[in-house]
Amino acid sequence: MDEETKDKASRRTRVGATTDLPHDRITVARFREAFPRARWSDRLNAWFVPGRTAEKRISRWLAEMEAEADRFADEKGRDAFAFDPIESRYLEATPATLQIQTPYSRTAVNEIREIPHARWDADRRLWTVPYRSFDELRKRWPTIEAAAERSEPEARRARREAIKGTEEDEASKARMKERRRKRYPVPADDVPPSNRAIGTHVGVVFFIGTDGELADSATISTFYFPVEDCQEYVWTSWRSGSLEELVTTWPARTPPNERELKRGWWIPTLEELRIARRDAKSRRRARERKDKKDAPGERPADSA
Repeated sequence: MDEETKDKASRRTRVGATTDLPHDRITVARFREAFPRARWSDRLNAWFVPGRTAEKRISRWLAEMEAEADRFADEKGRDAFAFDPIESRYLEATPATLQIQTPYSRTAVNEIREIPHARWDADRRLWTVPYRSFDELRKRWPTIEAAAERSEPEARRARREAIKGTEEDEASKARMKERRRKRYPVPADDVPPSNRAIGTHVGVVFFIGTDGELADSATISTFYFPVEDCQEYVWTSWRSGSLEELVTTWPARTPPNERELKRGWWIPTLEELRIARRDAKSRRRARERKDKKDAPGERPADSA
């Protein structure tokens, strides 16, 4: 074997790890300072760091860089908040994070979930948002605050009083009454499977079965979806899925098509499953709180 071949073989078997970096001078300079033996490889189009522990050392360095960037972003967001704060009874600024506590509102929750790094604190029943996400919070805050104000008990009561006795009030009561029946119309000749999560116009459900009772078109169109002409529907019972069932459900790759929407059921998308999983988590937490509240206290030590 000649010297050139030996050299190539040596390069091929060299122990180490590679990494790609942002193409800015400061990051590269700090990387070279942390890894003085690192070399750029045109063949790999990446930086090569020799050594058996190179991969671990690179991962640790990248984690430290990310943490430092987060701290810098937090300081920048904290300065932005101090210069132009959000004044609201639903928002509290603490040294570590911004805390959001509102009456329950699906609109507010959906907006908060779109804020990067927002986290729900189940123990304190509030949301935390790091200062680094302040710009996104400010952008979404008008919608969040408006939704929270609409969800205040006084505002809800005022709306109920305003529509009391009207057609809108009667329609709302009828819709709630129908939902409590936990039934859903499906084509008599195309019943969904009962062993998996199914997407519907009322959310993701698990169908239990049907006794063949025909569903009338007027009820379907009023409370569920427009019926297809000449299609016969039957009522099918349903239940909500458990968190374990929903987590293990494989989602559809594409949203429901027009035929599936007219049919009334489909394989749920990932976004639909995420909503159902969040609801399942909320139901589980509510049960756990209730069980904890109802559980008898610890018996005092027997002094006899």
